[in-house]
Amino acid sequence: MATTTAPGKDEIMAALATVKDPELHKDIVSLGMVKGVEIADGVVDLDIELTTPACPLKDEIENDVRAVLEPLGIPEVRVDFGARVRPTNPAEGQKAIEGVSNVIAVASNKGGVGKSTVAANMAVALAQTGARVGLIDADITGPNIPTMFGLSAGLQAQETTGLRAVERYGVHVVSIGFLLPRGTPVVWRGPMIGSAVRQLLHDVPWENIDYLIVDLPPGTSDASMSLAQEAPVAGSIIVSTPQAVSLEDAMKAVSMFEKLGVPVFGMVENMSYFIAPDTGNRYDIFGSGGAEQAADDLGIDFLGAVPIEPNIREGADNGLPLVHSHPDSESAKAFHHIAGQVAARISVLQRMGN
Repeated sequence: MATTTAPGKDEIMAALATVKDPELHKDIVSLGMVKGVEIADGVVDLDIELTTPACPLKDEIENDVRAVLEPLGIPEVRVDFGARVRPTNPAEGQKAIEGVSNVIAVASNKGGVGKSTVAANMAVALAQTGARVGLIDADITGPNIPTMFGLSAGLQAQETTGLRAVERYGVHVVSIGFLLPRGTPVVWRGPMIGSAVRQLLHDVPWENIDYLIVDLPPGTSDASMSLAQEAPVAGSIIVSTPQAVSLEDAMKAVSMFEKLGVPVFGMVENMSYFIAPDTGNRYDIFGSGGAEQAADDLGIDFLGAVPIEPNIREGADNGLPLVHSHPDSESAKAFHHIAGQVAARISVLQRMGN
């Protein structure tokens, strides 16, 4: 009676060498993603290291792995995914932020487009994947992030140890609003705002942060310039609504980052459409598809459309980011998709040698 010989490690690795990372377009063996192969009692345990815990194509990679190992007759395959996020290297004149691997700028040239909402929910979405995430509220004269995370204005005003990040929903949040009682205005000139951004980047103690999201104020201001000049920014996200006036400003923001030498990951269309909960009918209140067309015209990626939902506004007012309070909503799914797209683009840049 013939016996079947269990495949050895070399045979398994040869099969895995035919599996390609969908983003990097190279096989997972040559990329060094296969960190361990253990064979015992007919069971194969694989340790695969992704370039980000937010990898949007993890399921596709696992399915491909199982497909190439199935012909080998292995009774059971167990796949364990880990992740190591590579850092962005500083350019000449820039200073790396101690404890931070990658900086992501969230920007728009126009106020009122929901930029802070996108930054807050994307930060929580990344944290939910297991990434260590920080969030800087760099809108010095109009800090809204504390309210969106349910953090009291002026909560660190009496402390003598300096401004520090506070963890909420898995995100390490810092804002000038931590030092200001509610309703206190910040009446500063541009250079003072630029100096404040530098201090938020380099003077706040950060530790093992994979992604530091910076919610920038609207406009092509000192805050954006200071960020791009002071720190290695992995890339930027431009937020717009479908309205023509918003798109015009968003295109200016794209041009600004290109001049500053910061990669633009793509554009997000916020307040894209509304689905009536009673009928399921879709209404394009501000128009729709404008940001996608603008992104195409500019030659950048369209990262996704976020619909209007009352829960977004309610969550922001009550300190409950939507991806935490309503994870199954259409908007939460959109934020998770955007977060995955951004993390994937950073991974590609790192492998290209940034």
